[in-house]
Amino acid sequence: MDRESEEVLDSVGPRLRALRRERGITLADLAAVTGVSESTLSRLESGQRRATLELLLPLARTYNVPLDDLVGAPRTGDPRIHLKPMRRFGMVLVPLSRWPGGMQAFKMVIPARPEPLEPDPRTHAGFEWLYVLSGRLRLLLGDRDLVLSPGEAAEFDTSLPHWLGSSDGGVVELLILFGPQGARTHLRATPDRSPGGGRRG
Repeated sequence: MDRESEEVLDSVGPRLRALRRERGITLADLAAVTGVSESTLSRLESGQRRATLELLLPLARTYNVPLDDLVGAPRTGDPRIHLKPMRRFGMVLVPLSRWPGGMQAFKMVIPARPEPLEPDPRTHAGFEWLYVLSGRLRLLLGDRDLVLSPGEAAEFDTSLPHWLGSSDGGVVELLILFGPQGARTHLRATPDRSPGGGRRG
């Protein structure tokens, strides 16, 4: 098995554990619903048991999610397109865009660890926008130490020393948009309008 496949499989266990905890399901409850033994589910989540289709199918049905979501595979309009995960600084990055230059999109997974990593802030040219999907993200930005929860976003100049990690050692999943120096993300919303159709000030 190649290294990239190994990395994808290594991320399955933490993802399954995070999903079960988000749903508030115990291992005993999950075993009763799926027919998979509690010990097998525990070993699967801890990485002691390799994920197989036979194990993942009942879990996907129970959680009512696509099988791709359990293994972190990106969704594409063309099933022949396969975007390969990359591992950087202990994190898994799935590229969601293919075009060189300009804005780049990634899904990042920060694996669970018994103890959070020691921060190692870095700098590089560009701007970065991130949105937390699950878990609690610790963001060091210059002299600021922030914790972002699911649904929260941040944008910053990457020439400022920064570091991303888990605030509590759990799995964190986020979306990242990265642009070269001078390229920033602009989010726009439809203005609120009064019942008469005029814009509210």
